Amino acid sequence: MLRVKLIVIGLVLIIAGLAYAYDDGDFQVWNTDVEEFKINKDSKIAFEEEFRWGNNAREFYYQHYDVGFFYNLKDYLNIGGGYRQAYDLKNAKFKPENEPYVTATLLWDLNGLKFDDRNRMEYRHFDYQADSWRYRNKLTMKLPWRFTKIEIQPYLSDEILIGFGKIKELNENRFATGLGMSLTKNIKAEIYYMLRSTKSSGVWKDANVLGTKLKFVF
Repeated sequence: MLRVKLIVIGLVLIIAGLAYAYDDGDFQVWNTDVEEFKINKDSKIAFEEEFRWGNNAREFYYQHYDVGFFYNLKDYLNIGGGYRQAYDLKNAKFKPENEPYVTATLLWDLNGLKFDDRNRMEYRHFDYQADSWRYRNKLTMKLPWRFTKIEIQPYLSDEILIGFGKIKELNENRFATGLGMSLTKNIKAEIYYMLRSTKSSGVWKDANVLGTKLKFVF
């Protein structure tokens, strides 16, 4: 519950200081597309592509392609695993990263609020630097309101990323607030604002991300 309170407080602070944040940090645009295929009522395969633009959304600097399998072990527990191929722009060249991963997600309801707590462990293989592990924890809270015929629903999320290389440390935090919606029975969409904080060489830097996500469910 403490983390939930921090998320709500953070949302208020971000809304109050949004104009300043955009002047202070880099502005980025992220776009994610997902194709989800249900195998049965408890299992599915998902394909994901993501593209990111930084330097005030003028430079295309990141892309990844992901395939994963997910299974509802219990009503409150989903497990899965997959593989991600990522390309990050470094020194004017896109450098590859091979990333197999496993996930476990807890789900619950509380007074109309819907929560999911995703835990993810990744093995990161590089051709140009030492391999490493990374743990990610993302807590999402969907608010109990839906608006209009496309069921617009607000949500909040916070994700921490902890690297396990030469140094074990928290090196990234992603706080987001957005709106999810159902455009049709099989097409879902999201639009969100994310405050992304990353640590490099002991220095934290912020980026302000405008993100969109489109999901096709088959």
